[in-house]
Amino acid sequence: MKSVLKLMAGVAIIASMHSAAVAKDLVVGVSWSNFQEERWKTDEAAIKAALEASGDKYISADAQASAAKQLTDIESLIAQGANALIVLAQDSEAIGPAIEKAAAEGIPVVGYDRLIENPAAYYITFDNKEVGRMQAREVFKVKPEGNYVFIKGASTDPNADFLFSGQMEVLKEAMDAGKIKNVGEAYTDGWKPEVAQKNMEQFLTANDNKVDGVVSSNDGMAGGVVAALEAQGLAGSVPVSGQDGDKAALNRVALGTQTVSVWKDSRELGKKAGEIAVALAGGASMDAVEGTVKFSGGPKGVEMNSFFIAPQPITKDNLNVVIDAGWISKEETCQGVKAGTVAVCN
Repeated sequence: MKSVLKLMAGVAIIASMHSAAVAKDLVVGVSWSNFQEERWKTDEAAIKAALEASGDKYISADAQASAAKQLTDIESLIAQGANALIVLAQDSEAIGPAIEKAAAEGIPVVGYDRLIENPAAYYITFDNKEVGRMQAREVFKVKPEGNYVFIKGASTDPNADFLFSGQMEVLKEAMDAGKIKNVGEAYTDGWKPEVAQKNMEQFLTANDNKVDGVVSSNDGMAGGVVAALEAQGLAGSVPVSGQDGDKAALNRVALGTQTVSVWKDSRELGKKAGEIAVALAGGASMDAVEGTVKFSGGPKGVEMNSFFIAPQPITKDNLNVVIDAGWISKEETCQGVKAGTVAVCN
């Protein structure tokens, strides 16, 4: 019996050593929905740094805003030997078959910043409902009454509805009281600034330019909204929200044409996603990842293992936060700002 136990112990040690060996030099494949957006370059750098720190390899593919391409991209990353996947979904439903294939092959998937409602995927993001609340609060502070327009994200992205839900939580009371009127609401295909601008132009025309506030769900779209307002001489007089801390948006905040950009430090998100992908590829269970919480707030109510990072609203009054964090330089923030109008630019 003792010899059997010794043999079993020896096998366990060898298995453990083998497991440790294969946990090194892992390949993490990252599927980007549309790498052309400014935000994702920062995320990528953080993911790469995390993988370099653990001695693992980064490979990637850009779906170029095509759900069909992303489906084949993920399959290609698997074929290239990815031990784990990080997926920024263009259309979380459309890529379902690729996620199922990864799960069947024992390849862990990290749904990055956008929900992939499949329990086989780990979900890492910022608290998007809170982002929506922050956006609405800042616009509401400036214009507590009047006609509001809502420029929502892509209908294929669950985040669009999470954000809108948060916005409505903040504004519901004022809307029910008739103080705020929803005079325009539209999803924005692919979160594209040019689509947001076109929608905003149509809302301005439909309302004879009588728009008092715009709750835009990200910075790229806010740029399109501000362009539409500028064409009508309204930029700076109508509060506009956004998110992501895009450099152009933070400059607009300093210039006064955008009211708030909810900053989500994607350096932190990218680093954490890289670390989680490596841990899962190394055999860790999803619920064993430090900081994991259960989330079931998606459209289907599927319980997900998740990790949430807190966002922060950036307005004219606290632009120093992003400058001090090295996210953007003072020069980039303050370009074109009149002397004496913004404290951080003095």
